[in-house]
Amino acid sequence: MPRAVVTGGAGFIGSHMVDLLVERGFEVAVVDNLVGGREENLAQHRGNSRVRFDGPLDMGALPPDSPLFKGADYVFHFGGIGDIVPSIERPLDYMRANVNGTLAVLEAARHARVRKVVYAASSSCYGLATELPTSETAAIKPEYPYALSKYLGECAALHWGQVYGLPVISIRMFNVYGPRVKTTGAYGAVFGVFLAQKLHGKPFTVVGDGTQQRDFVYVTDVARAYLQAAESDRKGEIYNLGGGGTPPTVNRLVELMEGPVVHLPKRPGEPDCTWADVTKIQRHLGWTPTVSFPQGVASMLRHIEDWRTAPLWTPEKIEAATRVWFQHLAR
Repeated sequence: MPRAVVTGGAGFIGSHMVDLLVERGFEVAVVDNLVGGREENLAQHRGNSRVRFDGPLDMGALPPDSPLFKGADYVFHFGGIGDIVPSIERPLDYMRANVNGTLAVLEAARHARVRKVVYAASSSCYGLATELPTSETAAIKPEYPYALSKYLGECAALHWGQVYGLPVISIRMFNVYGPRVKTTGAYGAVFGVFLAQKLHGKPFTVVGDGTQQRDFVYVTDVARAYLQAAESDRKGEIYNLGGGGTPPTVNRLVELMEGPVVHLPKRPGEPDCTWADVTKIQRHLGWTPTVSFPQGVASMLRHIEDWRTAPLWTPEKIEAATRVWFQHLAR
């Protein structure tokens, strides 16, 4: 039976990775400290002896000879912390989690002689990209500590491949969405914000005029891309991962979700358009997205009750939460 380790496996994307691996016959070890992840995201695997989760475990505390990695074929590294504003307020926490935590995972993978590590990188490394669609060779210009920490983690992963021969692939995700997307904590992903607002009959808080485009890619398509990368004979590669077509606007999302709108000031450091050039991943791995944006939004709306206890972001709360954003990123 093939074995895999999923760091951040109780989180949004990581839990969908666990789902796919179980479906494909894998035995899975989950590493998650439950700071951002939730045990409920793995509830469907309770009682399944092929899914091992021994409770909160910080990946930064993993020893190089961690028994969790013993006999593992693949490591899918989704562990870490996200969101822009907290990274500006607590940059050292982000470096410890996303850089030092990654180093611990790489060392455990190296000592276990795993066949492949697939690193969850972020398209935020491109900053305010001027090359659209954006290829893997575009300039790297992180705008805030979260983006920098994820890029440094990627550099470390590729360096471990170069120096130690650890087979590594890095996938730079664009705007991932789907069921279980983060619903608690800091102000962040647009879907989590909008779904709670719709559920409570409040207007959608659209930043700017809503014409900004976001390259949304559905989470099950993302998990499939990671597995295809692991099972391929490729190593030392970087791939962009997006929806595969012209990105929809935020106004299009509002149209599909149906509801009133209130506009907020445009924020510094946010691109007008995110758009992945997915030519390379399609050519190398044969990956292609299968869930269209309207289908994905419809799926989210079917799960809207999951946001019943999520934070309700009002314009006033958003203004307070993003004040530090304007303070530090305004040019």
